[in-house]
Amino acid sequence: MTRILGSRPGLVLALIIAAAAALQAAAYWPGLMHVDSTIQYDQALSGQWDDWHPPVMAWLWSQFIPLWPGPAPMFLIQLALYWAGFGLLALWALRQGRTGLALAIVACALMPLSLARLGSILKDCLMAGALLSATGLLALSRRKRSVILRLSAIALLLFAASMRSNAFLACIPLLVIMLPYPWRRTRVGLLAVTLAGAFTLLCIMPLSNKMLNAADSDVPLSLIIFDMAGITEYSGVDAFPPIDTVKDPVSANSGCYTPRYWDSYGWWNKTPCPIEFDKIRVALERSGASPYSLWVKAIIAHPIAYAEHRIAHFNLNIRFITRLSIREPVWNASRTHYPEFAIRQSALLRTIDHLAVRNAQLPPGWPVFWIAIAFGVLIVGRDLESRAIAVPLALSAVLYGCGYLVLSVAAELRYHMWTMIAAALAGVIALADLYHLRNMPRKRIILATLPVIIVVVVGIAARLIITEEMMNKV
Repeated sequence: MTRILGSRPGLVLALIIAAAAALQAAAYWPGLMHVDSTIQYDQALSGQWDDWHPPVMAWLWSQFIPLWPGPAPMFLIQLALYWAGFGLLALWALRQGRTGLALAIVACALMPLSLARLGSILKDCLMAGALLSATGLLALSRRKRSVILRLSAIALLLFAASMRSNAFLACIPLLVIMLPYPWRRTRVGLLAVTLAGAFTLLCIMPLSNKMLNAADSDVPLSLIIFDMAGITEYSGVDAFPPIDTVKDPVSANSGCYTPRYWDSYGWWNKTPCPIEFDKIRVALERSGASPYSLWVKAIIAHPIAYAEHRIAHFNLNIRFITRLSIREPVWNASRTHYPEFAIRQSALLRTIDHLAVRNAQLPPGWPVFWIAIAFGVLIVGRDLESRAIAVPLALSAVLYGCGYLVLSVAAELRYHMWTMIAAALAGVIALADLYHLRNMPRKRIILATLPVIIVVVVGIAARLIITEEMMNKV
């Protein structure tokens, strides 16, 4: 590996990172804007935000508008966090004299799907970048035992937790490993700091919303409506609150429901559903019933229907037993009412976009593939030299990726950006450790590779058997 990178591997890797970041910036400058980012930019301009999208992101964006209007500042922040994270992890490997691992870490950053996805201004990209930089600081702090590095990493984790309501699942393992070892030395201590950490992370989003005086948009209703719709579809029993204008909710829901996403019930849907977000909100207000209470009661009353709905959605979400793609994996053009921020279509952008689409069609583009790799790392994790980094990364990927089994309303690939990156990093770190580990039982190595083999074989078989007609019925 030294022959590939020469006598100054650190410089070579730094140049690779700088060149990749520059090409990425040139391809997607000044950053793609879509519906979500356009709404957040509107709020950043007005200084008034709601909690449908993370107010912290809109607030941060608003700080740059007087100096630099448009998506460019947020685009640069995403790039900086992303590449800084990979750079810090590569530096950690180089300081251990592990040039091959450093190169593998940088190679993970070049995954076409990640490069293309990072071209869009998205909370998922900002969250992944913050988690990457936090992990890089964590890795360096373990050798230097620097309190400043550790506190900076924790601050980035708290920032990441403010991006999504389910982000706490990705943050918990990384936060726990950053806490002093005596606190988590025993099983009781580990359980205590895990629960305390989870509670703290869960409080970040509501606290930040409160501090920024974000308007309540009833965003949790999207999940509740989606689950009520699924329960109604699979049980044949109406799980919705009474809506005056809908005489046959079961039949009406059947024409709207799909396990792919909840969008059919949104106010923006081109084909209005009789059971619509605002109508349900009005019905709930009229009845005085708690939406959470109705949600839990519906799940308890129809657990099998709920499970069928959730498993069907999760299967599509992680791209397991399905066709090559059910939604566009990446975007290559802005969709916004700000034409002045449109990006220029170039050969470089088209090349990255083409590679990303192909990436999405192959196993390394399926979230389930990376979740399987993360499970494999956990199986061998206790014997790894770098287990303090590899295991939290793998656990973060598993918790966050599998969390979409319960906490998800749409099967978009962008939601799994962190899942794929974290598992890829955990995988290359584990492989580098296993290469030098001679006493690992063969049974455990076979057991660790089994999830990946099963996912690839079953996933490819499904894509050969399932037809477009079958997918259209989903």
